[in-house]
Amino acid sequence: MFRRFEGLVEPTARGTPGEPPDGLLRFYWFFLRQVRWPFAALLTLSLLLALTDAAIPVFVGRVVKLVSEDAPGIADPGAFLAAHWRMLGGMALVLLLVRPVLTLMQTLFQYQAIAPGFTGLIRWQAHWHVVRQSLGFFQNDFAGRIASRVLETGHALRQSLVSTINIIWYMSIYATSALVLMAGSDWRLALPTLGWLACYVGLLALLIPRIRAGSIRLSDAKSRVTGRVVDSYTNILTVKLFARPQEEDAFVRRSLDDHVRLHREQLRRFSVLNIVLTALNMLLVATTTAVALLLWSRGTVGVQEVATVLPLALQITALGSRFAFEVTEIFEQFGVVQEGMRAIARPIAVTDPPGARRLEIRGGAVEFDRIRFGYGREAGVIDGLSLRIAPGEKIGLVGRSGAGKSTLVNLLLRFYDLEGGRILIDGQDIAGVTQESLRAQISVVTQDTSLLHRSIRENILYGRPDAGEAAMLEAARRAHAHDFIQELEDWHGRRGYDAHVGERGVKLSGGQRQRIAIARVILKDAPILILDEATSALDSEIEAAIQEQLEGLMEGKTVIAIAHRLSTIARMDRLVILDRGRIVEQGSHAELLAQGGHYARLWRRQSGGFLGEVEETAAE
Repeated sequence: MFRRFEGLVEPTARGTPGEPPDGLLRFYWFFLRQVRWPFAALLTLSLLLALTDAAIPVFVGRVVKLVSEDAPGIADPGAFLAAHWRMLGGMALVLLLVRPVLTLMQTLFQYQAIAPGFTGLIRWQAHWHVVRQSLGFFQNDFAGRIASRVLETGHALRQSLVSTINIIWYMSIYATSALVLMAGSDWRLALPTLGWLACYVGLLALLIPRIRAGSIRLSDAKSRVTGRVVDSYTNILTVKLFARPQEEDAFVRRSLDDHVRLHREQLRRFSVLNIVLTALNMLLVATTTAVALLLWSRGTVGVQEVATVLPLALQITALGSRFAFEVTEIFEQFGVVQEGMRAIARPIAVTDPPGARRLEIRGGAVEFDRIRFGYGREAGVIDGLSLRIAPGEKIGLVGRSGAGKSTLVNLLLRFYDLEGGRILIDGQDIAGVTQESLRAQISVVTQDTSLLHRSIRENILYGRPDAGEAAMLEAARRAHAHDFIQELEDWHGRRGYDAHVGERGVKLSGGQRQRIAIARVILKDAPILILDEATSALDSEIEAAIQEQLEGLMEGKTVIAIAHRLSTIARMDRLVILDRGRIVEQGSHAELLAQGGHYARLWRRQSGGFLGEVEETAAE
C-alpha cells in the first residue's frame, strides 16, 4: 500500500522540464500542474474531513437530547438501545470507520505521495534549470547560496500548498458549516462567531502583510549567512594562510547579527498575534455560552442546540489559533519561495537557438570574425578582433593580464554570447549549434584545475564516460599520474583509483590535480585542444615529461595555448600577441623576436631554465 502511493509522483522520471516562470502564482502553478490529481484528492479529503468534524458536535447535541428526554428509560439500557440503535449505529459508523478511513487516505496522499515525490520533483527540475545557467550566473553569486535556494524552495513550496489545503481550506469549510448549523438553530447563536470572524480577519489583515514582508527579509538574511559561512569554508586554506580568523568571524557575525535582529522582529509580530488571538478566543467561548444559555432560559432553543454550539465554538477557537500560526508559516514559506525564485525563475542567458544542430568537425578550423564583447560594459574587452586558425595549426596566445586571452577562449566555448561578429568552426557558426556538441569537440586544461568530489576513476572517466578501464589507465600513465594514484588512500579506506579526492580535489596537491585533469583530456581526445597554463602547477621534471605527452596529444589537433611563461609556447606554429582586446602582432617566435615589438619586449623580461634551449632551437 505504501509503495503504491509512493510511486504516484516520480521526481526524476518526467521529460525535459520547461523554464520556471517568474511571478509567484505562475511559479507555483508550473510545478503544481504536474501533480494535479494527488493535490485534488488531498483537497477533496480535506473537505470531507471538515464536514465530518463539523457533524461530531451535532452528534453530541443529539445524544444529550436523547439522554435528557429519555432519562427514565436509561435504567433499561436494552430498551434505550432498541429505540435508538439506528441513529447511534450511524454515529458510530462515522466515528469509527468513515473518519479513520478519511484520515488514512489523507495521510497516504500527504506523506507518501506528495511530501517526498513533489519536494523531489521541485528540487530536481530547479536544479536541472539552474545547472544550465551561463558561467556568469555562477560567478555572480555564492554556490552555497544557490544550492540553498534550490533545496529549500522545494520544501517551502510543497509545505505551503499542503498547509493551505489542510488548514485554510479545512478551516473555511468547518467555519462555514458551523455558522450554518448555529444559524439553523437560531440566527442569534451565530452572532458571536460572526463577530469573532470579523475581528479575526481584521487582525490577520493587519499583521499578515507585515509578517510576509518580514519573512522575505528573514529568508534573504538566512541566505546571506549561508553564503558567507560556505564562502569561509570553501576558502579555508586562504583564511589560514593569511591568519584571518577574526576577519572571517566579523564577516559572518555581521550577517548573523542581522539575521537575529530580523528574527526577533518577526517573533514580536507572532507574540502580538498570539496574545490578541487568545483574548478573542476566550471572548468567543464566553459570548457563545452566554447567548446559548440566555436563549435556552427563554425556551427559544433546547438542550440539544446548547450542547451543539458550545463544542463548535471551542473547536473554532482551537482551529483559529492553529490557522493563524499556519498562515504565518505559509507566508514564511512564500518568502522562501520568492527568494528561491531569484535563482530558479531566471531565463538562461546562453541558450541553444530553435533547431540548433550538432557541430560536425571536419578539420578543426577556427575563425574569429570581427568579434566584439565586453561583459555588457560600454568599454569592450574585445573589439573587432579577427583571427583564422587553420586545421591542425597550433597557436599561442600571448599578452598581459587583462589583454583578452581567457575571454577569447570563453567565447570559443560559448560561455557567453557575442555582442557582435561571429565565431566559426569548420565554417559553422557556433551560435547555431548545440552547446553540448560544441564543448564535446573541445578539450580544455586550465591553470586552476578543480576536480569533482568523487573517485579518481570517475574524475578521469568524466572525459569519456564510455571508455573502458584499460583506456582510463593508459591515459593516467601518459599523464604521469598512475604511480601516485596507486599510493592514495582516502579517509574511508578507499585506495588507488577508488579513492575520493575531496571537494574540488583538496586532498591532492596542485600538481596531482593537474595531472588527473590532463589524463581526463587525454581520454577525451577532442579535435580542438585549449591549454590555459596547463603545466603551471607542475615541477620542472614532471613538466618536461608531460610536455612530451602534450606534444603527442597535440598531433593532428587544432591547439590554442595560453601561457605567461613564454618558453612553454615558443615552439607553437604561430604566436598571436593581444593587447587590450586587439591583435597587435602575430608570427613565429623567431619572426616576432626579429620585429622587436611587444613580444620581443616580453621575451627579454623573462628568464629561466627553458630560455637558452628555446633560443637555440629558434636559431636552428
